[in-house]
Amino acid sequence: MGNKPTIAISHLGCEKNRVDTEHMLGLLVQAGYSVDSDEELADYVIVNTCSFIQDAREESVRTLVELAESDKKIVITGCMAQHFQQELLQELPEAVAIVGTGDYHKIVNVIERAESGERVHEVSQTPTYIADETVPRYRTTMEGTAYIRVAEGCDYRCAFCIIPHLRGNQRSRSIESIVAEAEQLAAEGVQEIILISQITTNYGLDRYGEPKLAELLRALGQVNVPWIRMHYAYPTGLTPKVIAAMQDTPNVLPYLDLPLQHSHADVLRAMNRPWQGQVNDKLIERLKASLPEAVLRTTFIVGFPGETDSHFEHLINFVQRHEFDHVGVFTFSPEEGTPAYTLPDPLPQSVMDERRDRLMQVQQSIAFKKNQAEVGKVVDVLIEQEHPVTGERIGRSARFSPEVDGLVYVQGEARLGTLVPVTITAADVYDLYGHTTFSRDLLPTQFQEARLAVSQLTYTKET
Repeated sequence: MGNKPTIAISHLGCEKNRVDTEHMLGLLVQAGYSVDSDEELADYVIVNTCSFIQDAREESVRTLVELAESDKKIVITGCMAQHFQQELLQELPEAVAIVGTGDYHKIVNVIERAESGERVHEVSQTPTYIADETVPRYRTTMEGTAYIRVAEGCDYRCAFCIIPHLRGNQRSRSIESIVAEAEQLAAEGVQEIILISQITTNYGLDRYGEPKLAELLRALGQVNVPWIRMHYAYPTGLTPKVIAAMQDTPNVLPYLDLPLQHSHADVLRAMNRPWQGQVNDKLIERLKASLPEAVLRTTFIVGFPGETDSHFEHLINFVQRHEFDHVGVFTFSPEEGTPAYTLPDPLPQSVMDERRDRLMQVQQSIAFKKNQAEVGKVVDVLIEQEHPVTGERIGRSARFSPEVDGLVYVQGEARLGTLVPVTITAADVYDLYGHTTFSRDLLPTQFQEARLAVSQLTYTKET
């Protein structure tokens, strides 16, 4: 066997895709391949694609075309590979392999077959695989943060969404497997674990016959990680049992990511989310009452076919009434193969853009007010990067999730990958500014504890 080829991975798409990327990297490194982040130097480039909406596909296609022009051997993985298998093989002669969303764990075998000259088509029609804690993984996130995928796939059939078609039905990992992975990450010094799946509140339904998110959160409460954050928690699944588990488990952040998509019952019905209608207002009031500290994040789709001015006004009022901390707004993207693709009364893009901008404007004043309320507080910040020019530290408080929410800019000393108390001194619409509190206002007891900690450190170094 000669020298093994060098491999680079170009990652596109969501954090669920990122976990697949990290497992492929881990498996390749374990098999003795050298993995380079520089695509120029690699023999093979694996492009882990996204196919969620039109924009994402265009980005995936641009990346593929650029790489094809540079004479690389391309392996196409991820959602777009699952979605357009034959088309991609036809359109991109440079593609030596195409790998489905349920097949990324075969990546080493795929590369070996490609090396022997085969054009590999490794796509399970119905993805059923999900990696567990025993599958090697090479993390690509900031050192303090890691994602854990608790389940893959989705059993819902929302009219606009192609995910179940691309990733299969829901399959949950066992609580034991997830806790074991969390323990490994904690041992590596990870400060924040983010639980992800398509619908995290449905976790365990397929495996245990009922949702087990509450039990999972309580089990993770035993793991030595300061922050556990959930993404994609459907409001209807935030049952009293789940809320009680959040209240009782100190390291589970009261951060609720509620992908609501809309507020008006008619639009929700058209989206095939009728189960969500009616409950919104009451539900959000109940969540706020039981978790007064909760940070609420949500996403909306504007311009769904048939959305009228009054439907949109309903959404504007809803956002003004509930004052979410963070809101993402997407304009509707018609996906071939989904029921919404053929719905009557599509809206022109200009109207959709106008609605998105208006909703974002309403939200900006709310976000600004929420951020202003942080000024004067001392909050824990996970330090993630150093500003290349000013040298100031950049991180996030518990209110901010990576890549989707704001940042905290910090003056003063702080090690990367650690949680430090920061006094917030200023705020704008998206971000907060502050300084580490070590340097000033140390209470005598804190000072003694700090000195004690330092002396213990020096002691352990010497022994």
